[in-house]
Amino acid sequence: MTTAYDPNNIFAKILKGEIPSVKLYEDEDTLAFMDVMPQAPGHLLVIPKQGSRNLLDADPAVLAKLIPVVQKLAVAAKDAFEADGVYVAQFNEPAAGQTVFHLHFHVIPRHDGQPLKPHTGGMEDIEVLKANAEKIKACL
Repeated sequence: MTTAYDPNNIFAKILKGEIPSVKLYEDEDTLAFMDVMPQAPGHLLVIPKQGSRNLLDADPAVLAKLIPVVQKLAVAAKDAFEADGVYVAQFNEPAAGQTVFHLHFHVIPRHDGQPLKPHTGGMEDIEVLKANAEKIKACL
């Protein structure tokens, strides 16, 4: 059984400006910002502005606008961090690891031989996040 979309989830609050974020891209339909608990330098999130719990209930028209932005930011993040590759992750429901119930894509630059940090624990310094966002913006 799937639960309904909660319009008070943390990403919805970021969209409403109730919670701060380090934004790096925004258009009419999407928002991208730095993950506050990055698994690697340059870890960012891309979300649609229209609320949906995850991929399973998302409007295909929303996905059609979201995926090109995920691609654009993956290319920019790879270039900005001179990465060997880019990990794009998207989780659906708790059994799959979803913890924030607003559709989102993780975009993480990867370097050969460097493991991902756990996505738990302390938050990254805001100035580091801002600097990393500027590196990505410069490659857009």
